[in-house]
Amino acid sequence: MYGINDAAKVSTRMNVRFHKTPKGEMAILPRKDYEALAARAAEADEDAGTARLVARARKEIASGTPLLPKAVVDRLADGENPVRVLREWRDITQMHLSFKTNISQSHISDIENGRRTGTSATLRTIATVLKVPLDLLVA
Repeated sequence: MYGINDAAKVSTRMNVRFHKTPKGEMAILPRKDYEALAARAAEADEDAGTARLVARARKEIASGTPLLPKAVVDRLADGENPVRVLREWRDITQMHLSFKTNISQSHISDIENGRRTGTSATLRTIATVLKVPLDLLVA
């Protein structure tokens, strides 16, 4: 938000009057000046929110969280099976995934086609092999 220096700068450009009350001093300004001030405060909040999101993304990237291409994110957002989408993104066949996870290829196929949901242990094993966070595989 705005600090004392910002308020002083704003008050020199706006028609602000101050009125003393028993509870303290009150600023009175025209509605258009108030609305302009409120809009600038909203922009500052949005900028702060964006900065927090960028900082969080940088932290996740530094910790090794995978970056997903937009095409992969779009497929996930469209409701495609995450095991299939992420397996194909990693360029791994069902047979190779089966070998690496010790889960049958038919079981993986059933998960990808929605015939089975997969236990948390199964999905955790698949996530480990695909090098993605488990929460990407859990609906």
